[in-house]
Amino acid sequence: PEVFRHSVAVVEPWENVGINVQGEEVRASKNIAYILQQVADADTILYPVWQSGIANPQRLANVLSAGIATVVQGGNPSVYDPSSFDGSRASVEDILALVDELLMRRSTHSGPAIFICLGHQLAAASHVRLLKRACREVATLDALALDPNGAILSSLKRVCGRIAAVGENLPITKNGETIASGWHDTRFSVAPNECPEVGTRTLLPYRRRALSDHVPAELHDTHAFVADELDGVIDTMLMMERELSIEMFHGDEVNEEAALFTNWAYKLLHDTIVPMRYELAVSPISWLLSLPYAVEILSQTQVDETNWTEVSTTCIYYKDWETRTIRRSFTSQFHPELMADIR
Repeated sequence: PEVFRHSVAVVEPWENVGINVQGEEVRASKNIAYILQQVADADTILYPVWQSGIANPQRLANVLSAGIATVVQGGNPSVYDPSSFDGSRASVEDILALVDELLMRRSTHSGPAIFICLGHQLAAASHVRLLKRACREVATLDALALDPNGAILSSLKRVCGRIAAVGENLPITKNGETIASGWHDTRFSVAPNECPEVGTRTLLPYRRRALSDHVPAELHDTHAFVADELDGVIDTMLMMERELSIEMFHGDEVNEEAALFTNWAYKLLHDTIVPMRYELAVSPISWLLSLPYAVEILSQTQVDETNWTEVSTTCIYYKDWETRTIRRSFTSQFHPELMADIR
């Protein structure tokens, strides 16, 4: 414990993040370890789950969240294609189970998590998985011990039914074409970008996509409220800096519709739970109290004249139930630790 509690954990879902122009495999975890050592004299513990496998996601998440911070790295596979993880000892289901647990470990005793590239996409998929699990378990629950007249459970079922109805029917579109119809589709959270994005990009504040009439207005309104209410370090930098240049190299992206839906559903669920949190704390669904409060899209990048990566970064907010203190974790499509030549 004295080692991992004072270290940063780096989780590798894949053996590299790509091949550079010199033909070398890029292992970005080395950069994180080097920067942390030089800047903060901090140690790093590497968890190459592609090599080791994941035997117990809950126990591993407990260890990871006990350190200074957790970084989930990038890699080549696609979240929506399980076969792309072939050759790894950790399947996409194994890694998503770990990310599920990490998303529920942010508390007064944990460090933040930073999900990069493939990690950013895994986090987006896990958000939807957690919401689906919440709706499923609430729907099958018959009673709560401290809810004799059933009023609390009835209210919770009504809200989860509403979340499920939107999730099951929300389309994902690209260039006017529907590529996924609802959260049961494998490409609801993550899908191929309109075209691969490679090279230096300017990081821009998030702006609502023009062709988004298929998204319920309530989802846009809730995101606007969260963006006005809370701040993350990335949007603060965007306000202070004249221009932020980053390096993009990816063929998949997190869908804007899924991110807006996740934010709306989390906040709706949180606001519903506030007056019933004591009753839920001693129930089979007490894990709902560990879910995030909201997920804000912080920035985007332009792929070409007509296409964008609308969800380049997100901030995952957690609100303490008693003190209302806000804690944060972050996700990023780009690798902040890589230089222009990605060597």
